[in-house]
Amino acid sequence: MTIERLLPGSSLQAYPPTERWDDWPEYDVKAWPRRVERRYMLVPTVCFNCEAACGLLAYVDRETLRVRKFEGNPLHPASRGRNCAKGPATINQIHDPERILHPLKRAGARGEGRWQRVSWDQVLDDIADRVRKALRDGRRNEIMYHVGRPGHERAMDRVLKAWGIDGHNSHTNVCSASARLGYALWSGYDRPSPDHARARFILLLSAHLEAGHYFNPHAQRILEGKLAGAKLAVMDPRLSNTASMADFWLPTYPGSEAAVLLTMARVILDEGMADIAYVERWTNWRQYMIHRRPNAEPAFAAFLDALREEYRAFTPEFAEAESGVDRHRIVEVARLIAAARGAFASHVWRGSASGNLGGWQVARALQLLTVLTASVGTAGGTSPMAWNKYKPVFWEEPPAHSDWNDLLFPKEWPLSHYEMSFLLPHFLKEGRGKLDVYFTRVYNPVWTNPDGMMWVDVLRDESLVGLHAALTPTWSETAIFADYVLPMGHAGERHDIQSQETQSGKWVSFRQPVVRAARERMGETFRFTYETNPGEVWEEDEFWIELSWRVDPDGALGIRRWFESPFRPGEKLTVHEYYRWIFENAVPGLPAAAAREGLGALDYMRRYGAFLIESDVREQHERKVTVPEGAARDAETGRITVEGKPAAVEVAPGEVVAGFPTPSGRLELYSRTLEEWGWPEEALPGYVRSHVHRDRLDAARGEMLLLPTFRLPTLIHTRSGNAKYLAEISHRNPLWVHTSDARRLGLATGDLVRVTTEIGHFVNRAWVTESIAPGVVACSHHLGRWRLHEGEGSRWATSAVRLARHEGGWLLRQVQGLGPFKSSDPDSSRIFWSDGGVHQNLAFPVHPDPVSGMHCWHQKVVVTPAARGDLYGDVFVDTKRSMEVYQQWLALTRPGPGPGGLRRPRWLDRPLRPTDDAFQAPEPKA
Repeated sequence: MTIERLLPGSSLQAYPPTERWDDWPEYDVKAWPRRVERRYMLVPTVCFNCEAACGLLAYVDRETLRVRKFEGNPLHPASRGRNCAKGPATINQIHDPERILHPLKRAGARGEGRWQRVSWDQVLDDIADRVRKALRDGRRNEIMYHVGRPGHERAMDRVLKAWGIDGHNSHTNVCSASARLGYALWSGYDRPSPDHARARFILLLSAHLEAGHYFNPHAQRILEGKLAGAKLAVMDPRLSNTASMADFWLPTYPGSEAAVLLTMARVILDEGMADIAYVERWTNWRQYMIHRRPNAEPAFAAFLDALREEYRAFTPEFAEAESGVDRHRIVEVARLIAAARGAFASHVWRGSASGNLGGWQVARALQLLTVLTASVGTAGGTSPMAWNKYKPVFWEEPPAHSDWNDLLFPKEWPLSHYEMSFLLPHFLKEGRGKLDVYFTRVYNPVWTNPDGMMWVDVLRDESLVGLHAALTPTWSETAIFADYVLPMGHAGERHDIQSQETQSGKWVSFRQPVVRAARERMGETFRFTYETNPGEVWEEDEFWIELSWRVDPDGALGIRRWFESPFRPGEKLTVHEYYRWIFENAVPGLPAAAAREGLGALDYMRRYGAFLIESDVREQHERKVTVPEGAARDAETGRITVEGKPAAVEVAPGEVVAGFPTPSGRLELYSRTLEEWGWPEEALPGYVRSHVHRDRLDAARGEMLLLPTFRLPTLIHTRSGNAKYLAEISHRNPLWVHTSDARRLGLATGDLVRVTTEIGHFVNRAWVTESIAPGVVACSHHLGRWRLHEGEGSRWATSAVRLARHEGGWLLRQVQGLGPFKSSDPDSSRIFWSDGGVHQNLAFPVHPDPVSGMHCWHQKVVVTPAARGDLYGDVFVDTKRSMEVYQQWLALTRPGPGPGGLRRPRWLDRPLRPTDDAFQAPEPKA
């Protein structure tokens, strides 16, 4: 294997050649000016500090077996040897002197800060007994696994299916649910995959490169596209790093993006620049005419006239009034998008979609431009993510469960995407259910989610949450309210398969515990990964195998069989066997590539860390399909089904192709699903005025819009809290205030300000800038970490706080900021910063979008100079008021069941899909 072959144009880059990865010499930089040589074994793994899954190379000292640094893996098809700041900072996390090294069990009340060290055997036996009893008692829905960042492909799906529970909960509804639903309603796929490198025009909504997915792989390819002549436009109320690199910065007022996009669509239609043939071939325009224009001639020309009429109100003048962006600039960008026909790459994830009521319509409006320019799945266009993402299959697949957990998918949100995770404490307080065993895994809802004090209330209540086990690589604000804190490995300390839609190809990568891998190269053998990690830090793969065997020690529950080796029948599965089977049997092309290297498939992945399955994946919807005998064809859509299951679509007489996994098999410009499920006014891509639209703000009260949805490229949620390099770079999140608003409020940079929300307030410092739209303030969402007790948080990033009752609510007050501290790391005595930021999310009420279920992050606030007695970092929350706001948003929903008495459309997927029968709502009780 040659690095140069995988890195064209890399003559100015140098990487250790793979044939020397077993023994690579370098001089010790800390010994300078002496020339002290050290020898390393280079072991590939995968970064775990964001969702991009970039490749890393761990430099394991051959003498001490200590990891000395992490650099980029040049063989990784997505990151190609390059990393952002978060990748190399992994070294801080694994050597953090304050990390959790052993399993801990609480020794007092939850949140009291008293812990005792216990063995893994004690943990496994205790939790297994509790899970087994719940299963035998028929209380399956009282077991829940709640994941923040998975970092693996399908591993937990298999575990939960083996247990037979509807217990998968995620963070999606505080992250990306609205964008996902918008895309899914179009194509059945819930994420975009832009081919930036070959695009002629790129449009990003929000500060995508640093605040969205795949910062490093996408940044590389966007720059490649720009160097090849592509133009870049960014819609963002802030002059973000991304916007500063754009050819066009469109500082849209938050929530107005769909109005601008639909205006662009109208320009393209009116000026005859749309690819009409593509729209006729691939959209479900016939359905629209049948159901929306039943008295009109069902001809495509009539449809085009109707479509132009639907968007007649979206004039450039209207878009300018809504967004604040010059109408001439909007028209100019629209024409450039049209001129890029077939090579228009776009992306929206958070920002405009996650911030606003109806944010899912932003994704639908953006995809309309992709369809009008025939840029779906093309070179330089935007593909569905599933075409570019690898997902493993297994030697045996446990059957789907038949339960329906209303704590996850309640009747009020039949179209939610996905579980209504951030409302779990509200549901528990309402008496909708309880949890007996609750696992949080790399998830910190107390800090990450809105309305965090509701989570504190519930996690402290043992009648609502019986046992809480926090599986985490770091201390967190949620872990301090757990019964068990179970240390799980960072990148380089665990096994995972990960793949992402970073480009037009498809790849798979292998995260592995690098010290274990190095020692196994040297001939040692180990039973468990924690034998080679610091302390007794473990990994989830082995944990779940062991726990499942203890839940079902004799196989009577039918669980244990799913965790038996495919190579040694009846024997316990090992982590190496799990990955060996997948790599040997379920990754196309990998066994042959490994054989050419004289390796087995698992050894190949352990050696090189990643594999490119396909280099260019395009136009999968046009793939020809042979119609089997007995297939049925829907006259309205051309959809071909076999035994009721979608198989293909007839796009022209006698022409049957794969199509899309939508009810019509086509791109659904018109959503029959929305119409049938109670939202007929939203059946076309549209514009929903946000809950923070200017018309909903009371200027007389000084109300403004708070934009809290951006993050910095150096930080990522909880996991970056114990990375000293990253904390040194980014450790404060001031409130961005436009100069005109600062003059009105009498503020200067550095002044304390109180930001009052619907349920409380927080106190921060102002940063006066021209880099934000007037009337909008902004505060980055991933700072303000805190700890209640010493030893329960990394002092690199957390402030000591006091949490106490105050004026009918809760007041969180910082009692000690950041500063030097003594530890085994001499750098801890060199901390020069004292500011760790402000935890603004605590003061946010929940805003569940009535369609997507997404929490709408943008807030209506009043900004004033700090009041007497206010201190920096103060957060006040009225939890009674927060329940009232929740009830107000609950009233906006249009509950199921829907057509046919279904809880949810069967075609609209779930992360852990039950049997089809489970979608049927029970008959109402008499």
